[in-house]
Amino acid sequence: MGAEVMRDEARRPRIGVLALQGAFAEHIAILRRLGVEAVEVRTPAQMEGLDGLILPGGESTTMGLVAERWGLVEPLRAWVHGGKPTWGTCAGMILLADHATGQKQGGQPLIGGLHVTVNRNYFGRQVDSFETTLTVPCFEPDESPAIFIRAPAITELGEDVEPLAELPGPVYVAVRQGPILATAFHPELTPDMRWHALFVEMASRGRGLEN
Repeated sequence: MGAEVMRDEARRPRIGVLALQGAFAEHIAILRRLGVEAVEVRTPAQMEGLDGLILPGGESTTMGLVAERWGLVEPLRAWVHGGKPTWGTCAGMILLADHATGQKQGGQPLIGGLHVTVNRNYFGRQVDSFETTLTVPCFEPDESPAIFIRAPAITELGEDVEPLAELPGPVYVAVRQGPILATAFHPELTPDMRWHALFVEMASRGRGLEN
């Protein structure tokens, strides 16, 4: 038993990226650059043995409907509500939110678990996409590039949600709630790998894998 525990603690974190639609390949590439075992997730079976899961950017309504069609919504809810490390970027953040405004007619499936209200198209349409530099106090240095593509924003925070970055409004564009990380922008499209490193640390800590 002791040898098995030692082997488990020594292994690299194994992080999945939901690969139904959107920018999953970019996340995979950065995770592998960080020395992480990264896998594409399309079925519930592929979630087994993961230490963390990333829900990438894309089109949130499409992602939700495809996840529903492939029987992933309930396993994803069980994962998130079970307290396992999860990171949602852009559309992934919308899926994690307990509440979403500005949805398309008929709404969309939400996984929930992140105690926030998200405005689905806070910054406007595709033509309103932009790049900026965020102040992120938990980073050193504290400036981080951010790319917002038809991006959402968090307009209401639960008491247990820690803001990590915001824009004037104020609106929150990065938050952490226990094992959940959420960003309204696309870190996988910038050279700053610290967001991925932060999530790897969260996933490692969640399974006792941190060195």
